[in-house]
Amino acid sequence: MYYGEIHALKGVSLTVGAGEIVAVLGPNGAGKTTTVKTISGLLAPRRGTVTLEDAPITGQPAHEIVYKGMAHVPEGRKIFNRLTVVENLGMGAYSRADGAIAEDMEGVFALFPRLKERRTQVAGTLSGGEQQMLAIGRALMARPRLLLLDEPSMGLAPIVVEQIFETILDINRRGTTILLVEQNAAMALGIAQRGYVLETGAVALTGTAAELADNADVRRAYLGE
Repeated sequence: MYYGEIHALKGVSLTVGAGEIVAVLGPNGAGKTTTVKTISGLLAPRRGTVTLEDAPITGQPAHEIVYKGMAHVPEGRKIFNRLTVVENLGMGAYSRADGAIAEDMEGVFALFPRLKERRTQVAGTLSGGEQQMLAIGRALMARPRLLLLDEPSMGLAPIVVEQIFETILDINRRGTTILLVEQNAAMALGIAQRGYVLETGAVALTGTAAELADNADVRRAYLGE
């Protein structure tokens, strides 16, 4: 993967099995966000293949990939600031024409009761934690089988981070596969089954969450030990 002539990703290869939570760790500039943008179709790789449930999706537009069962919660949330909570959630269901959208919106409100309390509030006036809840809820409205989460804890208070990660675990228990990009390695490895560590655009380490949590280099670089 290139940005102009800058070689951002160098042979990154990763897999996410059905029903898993897989964490992607690494320092700033390691290529984590570039990786998920490439998977979701926001960036097109010069070489390599992206597959979803064994079907190639390389180079397909991001909105078409949503129809195939993938949703992406981007770094920085990227909600529609001038729309209300309900309108943002409705935008998440743009790919659907079935009659269960209202039911699914109530399901999002069950996951995030704070959003139900603020359903008519303009999204740009929400707190950072509420905006992150909304970004996740908006993605869930597409009924994804694979959910990509890019730095969901960024800029949030510790108690809110705990709430967000509990909800991510709940979403996974309900059957959604999750690829989680996260700088909070301790939280990510606490809920993931497996993980990858990226450094300078390449996979430096891979293993089970327990193996990575016990790795001396990971503990020193990402767990503050």
